[in-house]
Amino acid sequence: MYKAIIFDLDGTLIDSIPDIISVLNKTLKHFGLPTVTRAQTTQYIGNGARELVRLAIGDNNSDRLDEILTYYRREYAACDNGLSTLYAGERDLLVNLRKSGVKLAVLSNKPHPVALKTNEQFFKEFAFDCVQGQEDGAPQKPDPRAAIAVAEKLGVAVGDCVMVGDGETDYLTAKSAGMDCVSVLWGYRTKEQLTAAGATTFADSFNRLNEILLKN
Repeated sequence: MYKAIIFDLDGTLIDSIPDIISVLNKTLKHFGLPTVTRAQTTQYIGNGARELVRLAIGDNNSDRLDEILTYYRREYAACDNGLSTLYAGERDLLVNLRKSGVKLAVLSNKPHPVALKTNEQFFKEFAFDCVQGQEDGAPQKPDPRAAIAVAEKLGVAVGDCVMVGDGETDYLTAKSAGMDCVSVLWGYRTKEQLTAAGATTFADSFNRLNEILLKN
């Protein structure tokens, strides 16, 4: 059995798109820019706030990126996550995994303070052993150093860890770090997109994810 499971956050443990869209469109309106749709936001998410905002504002506004990003980060940090939800069946999985004795972690490209706040709000009862978001100057997914650093904090060899995520970024991080990866299909990428990135192991439900994680 795996000794540690490292979860992505957005699109894997929490459906945060409604809050992200709300804050992003508030930001775009503030700067007089066109708003974005859910479909656009879904494609933009996954590589951190800077990349999200860069894609949303377009190349013609690249000279304003830092200013707009600063505003977005401030507004998102103040967001109460009131539109975000957990996925059906998720709590049963986390309870089961915690009972199994495996170490549990979160590795997100959300800003670190927001990742911590989200964990406190939605996952306090599960007592994740490590929650790591993106910090200025630190590597973020798909850089494997982020995942390796989490494994080190957990005291578990990378080969005994598995990443669980909904995006290409998660698969590429795991591959580069020398970890297995389970790609979930209820998030923000299709199976076709994940397969194109190289993913080979999929879970279409939390029951299936439980089977995969605890069979080893």
